[in-house]
Amino acid sequence: MPSIDREGIDLNSDVGESFGNWTFGDDAAIFASVSSANVACGFHAGDPSHIRATCRAAAEAGVTVGAHPGYRDLAGFGRRFIDMDPGELTDDVIYQIGALRALAQAAGTEVRYVKPHGALYNTIVHHAAQAAAVARAVAEADPTLPLLVLPGSEIQRAAEAAGLRTVVEAFADRAYTPEGTLVSRREPGSVLHDLDAIVEHVLRILDGKVRAIDGTVVPIDAGSICVHGDTPGAVTMAARIRAAIAGVGVEIRSFA
Repeated sequence: MPSIDREGIDLNSDVGESFGNWTFGDDAAIFASVSSANVACGFHAGDPSHIRATCRAAAEAGVTVGAHPGYRDLAGFGRRFIDMDPGELTDDVIYQIGALRALAQAAGTEVRYVKPHGALYNTIVHHAAQAAAVARAVAEADPTLPLLVLPGSEIQRAAEAAGLRTVVEAFADRAYTPEGTLVSRREPGSVLHDLDAIVEHVLRILDGKVRAIDGTVVPIDAGSICVHGDTPGAVTMAARIRAAIAGVGVEIRSFA
């Protein structure tokens, strides 16, 4: 295996997305591999009981809890763009952070960072008004909370302009464009499934680069790597990724 010139990396996963009788992912099993948990806040997925239980399980596993706010879109799992007033979006994000903070406190832990979900995450890569609205929400809710971002994005610029700490994120199971953004889920090959290819991709991220879908190499300086918890085989994938990272002598630890 290659020698990686870094001491540590965060592994994060989207969790707390079960709702009523519907179960998504195996959060408890994922917590054996990751260091940070992006917990749904009820707008795109999750309900109070599942969210609180997820926070409790994260606390017991020593996993850091972060808020995972999204568009108010339960039916679409937050993966559909919503053209909304920036002020309303700010209020929606503040509301979600506040709800999660209360449930996390009741579960014996606290919210330590923010990562937007789904379509909102992808929109604020390039949508300046919505990016500013999300940055404003975090700054007004708690300016000490770091924000997970794609590098070179509108949200990174807006967050840093608002005085927020940003942490660059990479994705273990997603393909990249030559511009360093994620290939749309509507495109073929956007999600990686082969475990060996995913491990190779992760080790390349640790070395400061990704191979885009056209074969070009794009630099990236990531402080956190996302492992999607709702992907089929996610638990096995997360365990393989953790073992591979440990195998090159890099510590898995939360950034928050």
